[in-house]
Amino acid sequence: MATASYWSRTRAPRHSLTFALPLLLLYEALAFLLSGDAIAGVRNGADVLLKSAFTALGGRHGLTVFGVVLFGAGLLLVVRDRRRSGPIEPRLFLPMLLESLGYALVLGGVASTLTSLLLGRLGFALAAGGLTEFALPTQIMISLGAGLYEELVFRVLLVSGLALVGTRLLGWSPRASGVMATVLGAVVFSAFHYVGPYGDPWQLDSFTFRAVAGVLFSALYLLRGFGIAAWSHALYDVVLAIIR
Repeated sequence: MATASYWSRTRAPRHSLTFALPLLLLYEALAFLLSGDAIAGVRNGADVLLKSAFTALGGRHGLTVFGVVLFGAGLLLVVRDRRRSGPIEPRLFLPMLLESLGYALVLGGVASTLTSLLLGRLGFALAAGGLTEFALPTQIMISLGAGLYEELVFRVLLVSGLALVGTRLLGWSPRASGVMATVLGAVVFSAFHYVGPYGDPWQLDSFTFRAVAGVLFSALYLLRGFGIAAWSHALYDVVLAIIR
């Protein structure tokens, strides 16, 4: 399997989205077993944000509509890509998982170093704050949800949407729009961690670290696709939960 072929095929929707499916199923299964309620229970904040929006619009059928939209859109992209580019190759998923684990293991160090350069002081390793009050299985469940739903909300929807605003409404070049979307999306992503009953107390260090991490996740999403970005984010948070 040639390297160039691996990079292009694993980024394609038929592999990227299929690779993300077990992450979705594992998170939803753990969330159901540990908290039960799809919104009011302890879940990842981005998950609750999306489902609450659908419930507000669709009432008691909102969660059903959410599931149909989520799975329907993903299936449509996978089927279309499969027809254009060929079958799904299961042998790619193990290398993709190992690649994601590699990114997860180095991301904290890279983000800490960049944060140190920005703030002009020694780096640090940021734990997944706001989760220490929960038992480890709940922390792992929330971490898996962070990888899936935070990448969906803050990379796929927010960054892509902001880039579209830049090019279509503001008339900016794709590069300028991409930079604006990445930076602004990273700031919103970081700020999201300080909202709600389980949000962290605001600190400049942790805010900067998360904003830098948001930029890195955006780069990973653009270069390697949604599946690897989601798994990398999830595994990073899981590793933090385990080693704390």
